[in-house]
Amino acid sequence: MSTMNPTSDSARPGLSSLRRVELETLYGVGEILSRSLDFRHTLREVLRALDEQAGMSRSVVTLLDPESGDLVVNAVSVEDDSDPSERESVRYHSGEGILGLIVEEKRTIALARTGDDPRFLNRLGLYDRRLPFIAAPINVGGKLQGVLAVQPNTPDDGLLDERTRFVEMVANLIGQSVRLSLDIEKEKKTLVEERDNLRRTVRHQYGFDNIVGRSAPMRRVFDQVRMVSKWNTTVLLRGETGTGKELIASAIHYHSPRARGTYVRLNCASLPENLLESELFGHEKGAFTGAISSRQGRFEVADGGTLFLDEIGEISPAFQAKLLRVLQEGELERVGGTKTLKVDVRVIAATHRDLEAAVDEGSFREDLYYRLNVMPIVLPALRERLEDVPDLALFMATRLGEMQGRQITLTDAAIRRLTQYTWPGNVRELENCLERASVMSESGNIDAELIRIDRHRESPTAHYSPPIYATAAAPGMGLSQSNGTPPAAQFTSERDERSRVIAALEQAGWVQARAARILGMTPRQIAYRILTLNIEVKKL
Repeated sequence: MSTMNPTSDSARPGLSSLRRVELETLYGVGEILSRSLDFRHTLREVLRALDEQAGMSRSVVTLLDPESGDLVVNAVSVEDDSDPSERESVRYHSGEGILGLIVEEKRTIALARTGDDPRFLNRLGLYDRRLPFIAAPINVGGKLQGVLAVQPNTPDDGLLDERTRFVEMVANLIGQSVRLSLDIEKEKKTLVEERDNLRRTVRHQYGFDNIVGRSAPMRRVFDQVRMVSKWNTTVLLRGETGTGKELIASAIHYHSPRARGTYVRLNCASLPENLLESELFGHEKGAFTGAISSRQGRFEVADGGTLFLDEIGEISPAFQAKLLRVLQEGELERVGGTKTLKVDVRVIAATHRDLEAAVDEGSFREDLYYRLNVMPIVLPALRERLEDVPDLALFMATRLGEMQGRQITLTDAAIRRLTQYTWPGNVRELENCLERASVMSESGNIDAELIRIDRHRESPTAHYSPPIYATAAAPGMGLSQSNGTPPAAQFTSERDERSRVIAALEQAGWVQARAARILGMTPRQIAYRILTLNIEVKKL
């Protein structure tokens, strides 16, 4: 340490008063450093305390740039009209000026008169060359991490050594705060890396490449998902149980602008109405027996993200009204609460039910139906895309092999057997069939004889979508009649169903309401069938 004018303590008047001020300042600095984790704000508060309590109004903290090794201005006590970014761009190389000399020699430097040392650069233009100057290294774990530079407001009064020791003590306190800041920054960087890795993993897991399907119906679904993922539009996923609605919902979220937000799932059919309301909207303490504390609902948790509501067709009409308000206004109240909460949530709903028929029956609110049915995506049953079965089977075999810790293979005969079945249980039934076969295989090779299929379920189960009935057969339509009585059998073949809908539309001059009367359907039902059967409506 370089000092000027050494004298004994007894010969220096005002030493006890100075030490009292320094002790009070050190106490205040310690409080400031323990008050906040915002390091830059904390440093500015420390420099303000040096100005107001210790009479050092021109103070600067520079920290070492780990990449370049230069000192970079981090905090300045003086308030002026200059641009803060200009100050922060000021750098000192090792050995350059007084501050650079501290980086090189790692020692405190004190000057009785700043202008007496030709090495002083005063790049910030803060310092009075007639006043003293003190600069002390900020060390962390024995390594220099920065410099605290101050200038007393009065000329040297013989107490420069005492003030220098004080500045060194403040620098040591700052060093402890720097250590904590570096630890937090390192931990934050690690967490960010882990988060990004998880996001990449999840995006890959729920990416389009992980959804197996090259058939025309699935390509149509992929196109719709890519389009709707860009926006915050409400999506309604339609399809039989086991067609992959939850997988599609995840793909929509993780490829949307909300991918960084929370993705929350809830099966509406798994909870009774009273618990469903609490689960979705949350509750306040004491709202009901057992509510020992307040709790956020799924809507609040998903704020800024996506909420997937599976089996939306199972909720009661009473709860539908409460759900409608959240979808329309983005507002909710917790159970037992009076405060209105605003939420920003994208809703993706899914159902295997015929919502159109439920609306006509009065069991599902029409306004909620229209609120949900903004962007409907119909997922085809597996029997409607049998050409995807080989790829699905090979994909599932690979996944089963990972779970069992061995290689699972399928023979050509096994794949042929799988493609000859109509899979009324869809992908889930196929997965269960392959898992059963893999368990029965000693070697891991699955042959046709290990594929056990429930033959009594060979014919597809009733289609989930609205049935078509004929009420008045028109000439040339090919609709069976019995003494003018409309047939009551449901057409299960999609090809026959499509041809009959087209025939009815052609007879009705492509007026959907008239065609609906011919087929014994409501206008809403025929509109849905036109959508699901991919019928191009002609304009006459």
